[in-house]
Amino acid sequence: MELPLDYAFFLILLAGWTLGKLTEFLKLSSILGMTLAGILLAVAMDRLGYQLPTSFNEIVPFIKSLALTIILLRAGLGISQRELNKAGWGAVLMAFVPCIFEAVTVMVFLHGFYGWDFLQSGMAGFMLAAVSPAVVVPSMLELKALGKETRGVITTVLAGASADSVVAITLFAAIASLAGGQGSLVESAYTLPLSIIGGVAAGLAAGWILAWWFHHRHEHLRATEKSLILVLMAIALVRLGELIHVAALLGVVVSGFVLLERAPRAAHEIAAKLGKVWIVAQILLFVLIGLALNPDRALAAGPGLILVLAVGLIARSAGVFLALLPTQFHPRERFFCVIAYWPKATVQAALGGIPLLMGLSHGQEILSLAVLAILVTAPLGTSAIRFFAARLLD
Repeated sequence: MELPLDYAFFLILLAGWTLGKLTEFLKLSSILGMTLAGILLAVAMDRLGYQLPTSFNEIVPFIKSLALTIILLRAGLGISQRELNKAGWGAVLMAFVPCIFEAVTVMVFLHGFYGWDFLQSGMAGFMLAAVSPAVVVPSMLELKALGKETRGVITTVLAGASADSVVAITLFAAIASLAGGQGSLVESAYTLPLSIIGGVAAGLAAGWILAWWFHHRHEHLRATEKSLILVLMAIALVRLGELIHVAALLGVVVSGFVLLERAPRAAHEIAAKLGKVWIVAQILLFVLIGLALNPDRALAAGPGLILVLAVGLIARSAGVFLALLPTQFHPRERFFCVIAYWPKATVQAALGGIPLLMGLSHGQEILSLAVLAILVTAPLGTSAIRFFAARLLD
């Protein structure tokens, strides 16, 4: 029996908010509670013979895309050019070195030890390899507000984590198209650089246009209207990117960055509004990933997936240390960057169910790996960032 659409939204928001607050009270990440809320809702509905309405399932991809777009906008609005110049090559290398290290290691491990084919192993690797903007971006912005930014460490993590997610998503999409028979390896090799360049160009153009408009219409537009205009622009950018095959999510980050540089007053107003919108968006995002999980198959694959997750985190940590070699960071600051790159949540929630929807043989295992990564690394990473920031960045 299908639940009415309004009931479905009410239950998701109520369960996600309640368990999120409960885990916060227990000094754990609210993301953990929201994901658990989705798992518990799925089990309860299965026992009672209910299911989500078809109309709701049809809008789930849009909800996940919107949530990811909002957090990437917040990331772009939190990075200034002066801070980025101070961070230097460290921020650039942090954008792709840890991601590539982890993804390739996981891909080889899944193929060599579990016999997965390279395409599904690659999809699992790049799905897992993304650091979570939903955890890292708010944490770094909070540390900046507390005055912890001294030598570019916070900006390096903030900029690197935002771009890291886009790199992982772009390469995941490229491998998914190969797995779906929609392209060839040669086509992917030359379209990926063009996709990244196109995404940056689209973001620059969108940011400049909005900055010019907000600068000339500042007195006539309220902060809420500016926020709505920026979000609509970002959604349009993502949809355009799907049509012309450019890295539109990278463009979303770039547009926020340009807006902060050219219209800082409007950018700060929008950032404050998006922080409030994110409260609802993250509940929907993480409850939905919990709802999609099959608990029985997840438990059956559990021990093996824990090993995959551990191997990936070790490779990611090595990648962070390598990426920071050109910097002048103190060893304790480098160790903090390693910890800050642990959390996984947003991208895993957005991408984890795609292989299952594609009908791939290891789709359920990839989804289970996504949920396990969220349940383990999001609360662990959040707690570790808070604990070590006071001890390593002073």
